[in-house]
Amino acid sequence: MQRRNFVKFLALSPALLATNTSANTNPPKSSTDSHADKSSANLSPNGVASIIDIDKCDGCEHLATPACVSACKEKNAYRFPEPIAEIPDYFPRKVKEDYSQNRDDISRLTPYNFTFVERVNVGGKDISIPRRCMHCDDPTCQKICPFGVIGKDKNGAVDIDEEFCFGGAKCRDACPWGIPQRQAGVGIYLKIAPKLGGGGAMFKCDMCKDLLSQGQKPACQTSCPKDALIFDDKDKILARVAGARAEGKYIYGDTQNGGTSTYYISSVDFNDINSAIAHKYGINEGEFNGKTQKMGRPHLNIDVPNFINDDSALVKSVLLAPVAGIIAGAIAVNKSKKAQKATQNSANLSQDLHQNPAQNQPKLTSKDS
Repeated sequence: MQRRNFVKFLALSPALLATNTSANTNPPKSSTDSHADKSSANLSPNGVASIIDIDKCDGCEHLATPACVSACKEKNAYRFPEPIAEIPDYFPRKVKEDYSQNRDDISRLTPYNFTFVERVNVGGKDISIPRRCMHCDDPTCQKICPFGVIGKDKNGAVDIDEEFCFGGAKCRDACPWGIPQRQAGVGIYLKIAPKLGGGGAMFKCDMCKDLLSQGQKPACQTSCPKDALIFDDKDKILARVAGARAEGKYIYGDTQNGGTSTYYISSVDFNDINSAIAHKYGINEGEFNGKTQKMGRPHLNIDVPNFINDDSALVKSVLLAPVAGIIAGAIAVNKSKKAQKATQNSANLSQDLHQNPAQNQPKLTSKDS
């Protein structure tokens, strides 16, 4: 695409964004937002957090697919991307990340698998570690996204709005564990700049934020036969974590990346677990980190600083990019209009029900009478 044509696309981006959202067939993200205020009133000010108890998890060794993985896939099936048949090349990359032909892969995180169970052996003991988004307190992915499509709600869920995501994968680069995964051939970049911008859309666990907003538990917890996964008010989770620490258990997720809403508990030292993961993938333990780890198979390094807090220049370089600014502005305008329209529709419906109650009563048939 020539520069002149690309500029035209940017000028038309609000209209293109509107076209993209109107064609979306997934349940709208705003459908559960109306419940957020009601549920958050019952939560601690710190929102929701979770415990993953490695001592209890056996990876559902009796099942072909761990129960939490199956439940996650079933619950999020409507979110899974459906790429176009012929995915275009885009500058400067020639390799497209397309997992659509391998949707059943549960050996790692993918755009079709938001949770996977890592298995290692430490000192003769088999250990299973469910891996997914950590839902950080100060998420680096949210800060680095040049288009502002990553949010953190009142419950603490960090979520990517796939509807507006360009798939530039800056979030994955910024995430210490490389959690978000990209699927090419889907998303808004196809309408605005299929050869120059983005490359698809990013996908990951959203903590089942729609269920949380309705006072329900995430799918992984309700499916776990060992009670190894627990979601609760963060204050209550922190109390449990403190109790486990007092018992001599090891904790992971409390300090990493500045703190998270996911706390791993284990009687085995996480240094030893991390060494076993590195050995499993043939990586030198001293070199095992977010850059050397296998795609979609995160490390468990103990020392995980929030590098954006220490390197604000990186954030500024991304967020000050002129093209990103233009598109981000268009996205913000479109999302605002969409929210206003949803609010107006809700108000109109409420008014109709109030003014015409008789029209909304069920009609009796001869059989009913």
